[in-house]
Formats: sequence, C-alpha cells, structure tokens
Amino acid sequence: MLIVLALAILPLMAASLFIGSRIIAPSVVIDGLTSFDPTNNDHLVLRELRIPRTIIAVVAGAALGLAGALMQSLTRNALAEPGTLGVNAGAAAGVVIGLSFFSTSSINIYIWFAFIGAGVASVLVHRLGRSGETGVNPVRLVLAGAGLSIMVSSITTMLVLSSTDRVFTALRAWATGSLDGRGWESLPAVSVSFLIGALICAYLSGPLNSVTLGQDLATSLGVNIQRTWLLTNVGILILAGGATAAVGPIGFVGLAAPHIARTLAGPDHKWLLPYSAVIAGVVLLSADIIGRIIIFPAEIGAGIMTAFIGAPFFIWLVRKGKVSGL
Repeated sequence: MLIVLALAILPLMAASLFIGSRIIAPSVVIDGLTSFDPTNNDHLVLRELRIPRTIIAVVAGAALGLAGALMQSLTRNALAEPGTLGVNAGAAAGVVIGLSFFSTSSINIYIWFAFIGAGVASVLVHRLGRSGETGVNPVRLVLAGAGLSIMVSSITTMLVLSSTDRVFTALRAWATGSLDGRGWESLPAVSVSFLIGALICAYLSGPLNSVTLGQDLATSLGVNIQRTWLLTNVGILILAGGATAAVGPIGFVGLAAPHIARTLAGPDHKWLLPYSAVIAGVVLLSADIIGRIIIFPAEIGAGIMTAFIGAPFFIWLVRKGKVSGL
C-alpha cells in the first residue's frame, strides 16, 4: 500500500507541471524535460518555477506529516499538529521578524528565525499545557496552542501590515501559506531539514511505540523518556520550521495525514511515520493543484485550500471525542 501511495504522487507531479496560470501542453513539458531550450518561455517556466514548486510541495508536505505524527504520538493527543499547537505560528512569526527587522531575504538565513520562533512557541505551549503533577493535559495543550496561535498570528499580521512595501510584497503570499513563486533557492533548506527530521524519525520509531503505551511501561521497557522527548521535539522543530520557512504557515496537513496513516498502517511507528509523510505530500501537492484550478487563471494559496479540507476534519475529530487522546 505504501508503494501504491508513493506511485500516486507521480501523476500528481505530472499534473503540477502542466497546470498553472497558463496550461503547458504535455508535449511541451516532455520537450522541456528532455531538450531544454533557454529561449522558450514555457521551458523556462517549467524549469525555474514548476519543477521546484512541485518538489517543494511534496517535501514540505512530507515534513509537516512527520511533524504531525510525532506530535500526536508524543502528546497522545489526536488534535496535535504544528498548526494547532502553535509551532507554525511561532515559525511564521520568526520569519516575519527576520524579514522586517533584519532585512533577511534568503531562506537559508530566515529559516533559522523559523526554528527559533517554532522553538519558543513549542516551549510556551508545553508549559501552559501542563496540569500540575500529572504532566501534559491533552485538552489544556490544544487550548494553549489555540490561544498562542491567535496571539502570535495577530502580532505577525500587525508586522506585515506595518512593513515597507518591499517586505509586505514578500510576505503577503507567504503569510497565507503559498507555493507560488517558490524556486530552486527554497529547495535546499526544506530538503535538508526534511532529511534530518526523517533520520530522527527513523531512530525514534521504536521508542515512540513504547511511549504511546504510557511513560511507566515505556520506562520499564528500557526507554529513556527524557531523551525521547528531547529528540522528538527537536525533530518537530526541524521539520515544521523548515517547511514553514519554505512555504509559509500551512495548517491541517499534519493533522489529517497521521490519522489517515493510522487507519491504513496501524499504530506501529515503523509504518505510521512513512505513511504519514507520503500521505501529507500527496495532500499538499493536491491542494496546490486544486488552488491553481478553482479560480483559473488566478490561484488560491495551498494554505487556504488545506484549511478548507482540514477545518471540517478538525470539527469531526472533536465531535468524535478524539480530543481526549490517542
């Protein structure tokens, strides 16, 4: 099944190369891939915009899927994901601060602001989500994440609206979560953060299986709880921070993908994590393609499209009582 899902990305990637503000014929796409002509505008659009945009959508989606799966397993909270727990908002705030006050223009620089913002948000949410001596409370965690996200997002919006024309133009599409205009310069940062995060996930697949059974049982099985918590949070920050720096704050991808993966693969993290990555890549790329079609030739940002999909899913989880934990 995992191979089938991975192969399903291929026709989506092909569609992503064809579809945009103007349709590029399949024959032209093939020519652009096999015999690139730098004087051909369609070939240039394909090579410089659509190919990197497609790859970034898959990689960033996979990173958000892994981050969401790690969060849900670590907190044992079915509603946990980078968006609901404030990590995306923190990363976005970090990038906006970097662009507004430090005049950073390269993703290789402002990705570090994303990591710092995500880290600060994560620490605050976990501190606010603790309930006395009983540790992290799933309901308090979601409420803390929602409250922090609202506060940080309002500050981010204020900074965007009060910024210079240059910064405002750079932030306008990015702040809503968009892949429009993403070129090759955005790919290395998100790819490296994804690879590092994926390696951490591979190491954590065994310990997380034990942690989801409860801390006491995990400790009796020889799992170092503190190290697992630390590595998992580092993985979340790297994955969510890198993806947010590249494509903006995109929510709900990390919420839905692990639930679908859990239905298909079960709770074993050796399968749950790769399924979450592949499914999230499919979801984000699909959302980006639909956003290009729905009001053609204009387009809707992928972040807005995923919100359309994710908000009803979030409400369904709450009505099903999933908020109490996994």
